[in-house]
Amino acid sequence: MSRIKRIFIANRGEIAVRIIRTARALGIETVLGVSEADRDSLGAQLATRAICLGPAPAPESYLKVATVIEAALGTGCDAIHPGYGFLSENKALAEACAKEGLVFIGPSPENLDAVGDKLTARSHAEAAQVPLVPGGSVETVAQAEAIAGDVGFPMLIKAVAGGGGKGMKRVDRAEDLASQIDMAMSEAQAAFGDGRIYMERFVTVGRHVEVQIISDGETVLHAGERDCSVQRRYQKVVEEAPAPNLPEALRDGLRAAAVAYARHIGYRSLGTVEFLVDVERGAFYFLEMNARVQVEHPVTEMVTGLDLIALQISIAQGDKLTIAQDDIRFTGHAVECRLNAEDPARDFMPSPGRVTQAWFPWMPGLRVDTHMQPGAMIPPYYDSMVAKLITHGSTRAEAIANMARALDVCVLDGVTTNAGLHRAIMADPGFAAGGVDTAYLAGLLPGLDKESAA
Repeated sequence: MSRIKRIFIANRGEIAVRIIRTARALGIETVLGVSEADRDSLGAQLATRAICLGPAPAPESYLKVATVIEAALGTGCDAIHPGYGFLSENKALAEACAKEGLVFIGPSPENLDAVGDKLTARSHAEAAQVPLVPGGSVETVAQAEAIAGDVGFPMLIKAVAGGGGKGMKRVDRAEDLASQIDMAMSEAQAAFGDGRIYMERFVTVGRHVEVQIISDGETVLHAGERDCSVQRRYQKVVEEAPAPNLPEALRDGLRAAAVAYARHIGYRSLGTVEFLVDVERGAFYFLEMNARVQVEHPVTEMVTGLDLIALQISIAQGDKLTIAQDDIRFTGHAVECRLNAEDPARDFMPSPGRVTQAWFPWMPGLRVDTHMQPGAMIPPYYDSMVAKLITHGSTRAEAIANMARALDVCVLDGVTTNAGLHRAIMADPGFAAGGVDTAYLAGLLPGLDKESAA
């Protein structure tokens, strides 16, 4: 396969800037597809060239496969990088790239098929002998009642095509099962155009731990795990690597299971296998595989020294991995805080607007991934994340201390952010102890006054 010379970036915000940074280091030109709202973005300024895909709403620009393909071909690109979100796991885009002779910097359409449907992904996990949360697919209330009878309450209903908590319902009592199934199906249909659901045991004390996979289709490596248990309404808020306070046998089991899953489906690219760790049972269960680069990939880069985007590009152009598992060494600890333009005092309502000041000073152990600069406009059409603060330390305590200092010195004025919430998390003894579960943040929030969380 010929070398990639010009990449079309089908994304926006900080991930677009992140891809441009690595592409520049590799001597690769970049063309950034932007909406009308992002014409003056930092990514548009840094890319070799920017081209408008259409109006601000994502369905009219960033989510139009035919427009993205046409723009990539029209600007002489030989590859497309979809980042995360938007079209990153869209099989139609991957197939269109193959048809038009463009390199899709991601997995194959077959890989996307294998993991894109949660029921199919679960069947692959079963075939690969990767543990699954007890449960199954549901089409009728009678089926749901049978599963609940076998597994026991509480149960969790999930949308097959879901993500971000949509179509997800907890059921604690048999008498609520029918109504919650109806609500979950309706919500899933409205959000994803797919009303299929499945049910599984609700793990009362669970941690969200994921494993980074790097595979060239033959050699499958892991780059350690990340703990993403600090969540609000199933959306990640803080991530860290490695996962703290995990028994080593459990850590080894997670990593081996992720490699086994990727090897079973013949995976090729970067990917992340997500697990639910059942703290009370000392067990772990497969959740899903994300066939793309993750928002939280920088914490893995900070503890391994790898450039995951560079590896993703290398694999996409047909290179074989030149590293072995033993070459991936883990040094220290890293923490990432997602800085969002939102108001915690108003139930985390998005806070779009113009940034009057953006100052992220250099300090030891700090990395900032952002597209913010003074005068930048945060439009109301997209995800509210505006920056990721990532800190590293020789110990977890040092990484947390570095994050606390970074939150105090970094400045983003003109809009309201969740920086205060992150300060509260970093100062909380429960978080400092390590190993919080996914209910942690919901328990912390009521104890914070609205001023300190803002």
